[in-house]
Amino acid sequence: MSDIPETQGQDETLVETLQLERIEENLFRGTTPDSRPGRIFGGQVIAQSLLAAYETIETRVCHSLHCYFIRPGDPTVPIVFEVDRSRDGGSFTTRRVVAIQHGKQIFNLAASFKDPEQGFEHQTTMPPGPHWSELPDQMQVMREVMKDAPEEAKRWMSRPQPIEMRSQDARSYWRDGAKEPVAQNWFRCATPIGDDAHMHQVILAYASDMNLLSTAMRPYGVHWQTPGFQSASLDHVMWFHRPTDFNQWHLYAHDSPSASDGRGLIRGAIYAEDGTLVASVAQEGLMRLRK
Repeated sequence: MSDIPETQGQDETLVETLQLERIEENLFRGTTPDSRPGRIFGGQVIAQSLLAAYETIETRVCHSLHCYFIRPGDPTVPIVFEVDRSRDGGSFTTRRVVAIQHGKQIFNLAASFKDPEQGFEHQTTMPPGPHWSELPDQMQVMREVMKDAPEEAKRWMSRPQPIEMRSQDARSYWRDGAKEPVAQNWFRCATPIGDDAHMHQVILAYASDMNLLSTAMRPYGVHWQTPGFQSASLDHVMWFHRPTDFNQWHLYAHDSPSASDGRGLIRGAIYAEDGTLVASVAQEGLMRLRK
């Protein structure tokens, strides 16, 4: 799956973009906002799969999801999401979702849901770094970096972006050579989500796939347009610790503890602006340089 999110229509919110059509009791259909040839952004399939699972849940809240990206998604055709109601237990509800295109699985997700409860609580401290108000908008930086890019790329960058992001190096790290595999991004949903707490979680899952694999690429000075470089998300894991309002700014801190065997591992921690740890993420991605 792609690491780059789809753009959306001028008057369309991300909530509207991700909406599903119910086909049958456990079958749903979703579409991609930008139907140009290429690969579907992985976060979109994560979010729509979680949304499909939520369509079969009454009150419980997702606390973890585990995903595998199996085949590249085709943005020119709809995605069918099949939900398996694995278990409805006394404390936990489990769902498995399979995303299908052209008669084949492109992605699967297993998610667990539970009722909120009080108990032991601790968390890591939000790492130090610049505040979002001190940082440039990522798309503004990218437009400057790619001012001599092909017209198609310039048109893509001029369209509305569903997630607003700010960071110190905004994907431009490769201009300055190799760096440590550590990064920080501030991000939030650019359009109103509303009062549905589940949808805030769904859109946070959407955004959690952004800029992850690029953190593992930092020590090597490569980027998505490097000749011979091949990359793709392989799996994605997310744990939701606390509810949050994703229309507000959040810090996404990444580090990559390992790259080997053509794969890079990335860990992420998502903090609300007040320092509350709201979610943790892990992803493994394909990283190859063919010469």
